[in-house]
This record gives sequence, structure tokens and C-alpha cells, in this order.
Amino acid sequence: MTETGVQTVAPAGDDASLPFEVAALDVRGRAIQMGPTLDAILSGHGYPDPVSKLLAEALVLTVLLGASLKFDGKFILQTDTDGPVDMLVADYHTDGALRGYARFDADRVASAEKEGLKDPSGLLGKGVLAMTIDQGPEMSRYQGIVPLDGGTLEEAGHVYFRQSEQIPTRIRLAVAELHDRDEDGTMRKTWRAGGLIVQFLPQASSRMTPADLPGGDVPEGIEIGPVDEDDAWVEAQSLAATIEDHELTDPAVPSERLLYRLFHERGVRVFAATPVINRCSCSRDKVAGLLGSFSAEEIAESIDNGEILVTCEFCGTKYRFDPGQFTPDS
Repeated sequence: MTETGVQTVAPAGDDASLPFEVAALDVRGRAIQMGPTLDAILSGHGYPDPVSKLLAEALVLTVLLGASLKFDGKFILQTDTDGPVDMLVADYHTDGALRGYARFDADRVASAEKEGLKDPSGLLGKGVLAMTIDQGPEMSRYQGIVPLDGGTLEEAGHVYFRQSEQIPTRIRLAVAELHDRDEDGTMRKTWRAGGLIVQFLPQASSRMTPADLPGGDVPEGIEIGPVDEDDAWVEAQSLAATIEDHELTDPAVPSERLLYRLFHERGVRVFAATPVINRCSCSRDKVAGLLGSFSAEEIAESIDNGEILVTCEFCGTKYRFDPGQFTPDS
């Protein structure tokens, strides 16, 4: 017991997804604060700050969604948009391994900063967000695609659950930069982030009435009033809406304490946390296998200064190969 009403096996700390339940409200969810793992991923890329912040949100969202998988597999989040940051990719393996990268136009990002358009909607632009569940080579993939129409990743996550899963869901994401000095007095910046997902999962599905009506034009002369939501879900949403960004990222407000602040009057139960680590799944054998599938022409086009050099977009590892080891069919 960390605080009255909060049950936990051990404090989750940084970089661990913490499942929780509020039985009185028929609510389940997960919370996370990310520190060293997030900082290692972002620092390894050296992106401009607005791009790093956007990728951080994508990484947190990926963990919140991927940590719900009940089998050995991978959850992959990817954007494809027309904004200065035209692609974000993050994937989370159920053993806790997390990685991610961003593709962007440096000039357009710099211009967006000057124009004050460095928020997620300004950087992403319009396009789609794809969320893929990969259960392994012997199983088919499941993919949900939702539009990104100048909104945020939070908003896209809400649309995903409303359309694909039909589960009432609220998501909160926040990212912060911390500045402190090393032992030698050098100022250093580190990244932190936090997130929360709250889902309404009553035993009676009839209580999960969606607040949003299906698309389409309303017939002329017909007025559609608001759709009533279950009182328990209204309360849960109202409580989640009180969270400040700094509470999600503040190391002095760990996940257990935040959940207690939100739900102590109803009683909140937390379960064992799942650690999240910075680990890429690339390997020399995997890259060699990919090159082995190339045609003779593709191999020839890949040669530079007598070798084939492949750099992993996620972790930056460089793999060098002798073109002579590949004998593809022409």
C-alpha cells in the first residue's frame, strides 16, 4: 500500500506501464511515466525539439496501447501525413522493448517553428494514423486506420477506439524537457513524458452507449439531441480531464500517486507494472536476409564504394556487407 486506497506490489517508477482498475466505475486503464528509456531513444536521434516532442507522444501512446496485448507480439504505430513531420514510427514488443523514429523535412520544421506552428497538429498536417497488431509470422495482422485531419495523436487515439474497438476511451499524453547540470557544471537537457488511458468496460454492453453519432447528414427538419452516457463513465471522464500536463511528467508525482489523486474516493487498484526498455530488434542476420531477397539490379544499386551499407532508422546501427555474398536471381 503506497497510499490509502491504492494497492500495489511495488512502485512502478519510470519506464513501466502500470495497469489499474476502478471497479466502482467499471473502469480499467494504464498509466506510465517515461524517463531514461525515452531520453535514450530521443537523444540517440538528435532530432529538433519539436520533432522529439512529437515522437515522444507517439512512443507513450504506443506503450499505452501495446501493453494491453495478451500474447507474444508487437504493436506498431505509424503516421503518413503531408506535414513537416510526414512519418512517425513506433513499435512496442510485449516483452517491453520499445523503439521509434521520425521522418521530417528539416527546412519545413524550422519554418513551422518560426511561424509558431510547432504543436502536433501543425507538424503532422493531414493524413492517416495506422495502428497494427502483429501476432507473429504464422498469424495474420490486424490493422486499424484513422484519419489525421490536423488534430493531435490523443484525438486520433480516441477516434481509433470509437471506430475500431467501440470502447469508450480517454487518453492523456504529455511531454516535458528537464534542464539540469552535470557534475562538471555543464547544462544538460533530458526528456520525460507521461500518459494515461482510461476505458469504460462494464459487464453490460448496453451501458457503453457511444456519445458520438455515426457519420452522415441529418435529414432536414430533424434535430438530434445529445446522447446520454452512463453516469459512471461521465464521472471517470471528468476525473481524467482534471489532470494537468505537469502531473503526468513530474517525477515527484509517480503513477500510483496520480491514480490515487484521481480515484481515491472510488477506490483504485493497481497491478504489477511492465518495464519498458530501449531495445531495437534489428540484427545483422535480419538485414542480410532482406538483402538476400533483392534482385541483381537492386544489389548493384545498393553498392557504394565497393560495399553495401545499411543503417537502421531506429537505432542508428550500421551494417556493412560485401556485395559478393549475395547472388540473387537476375
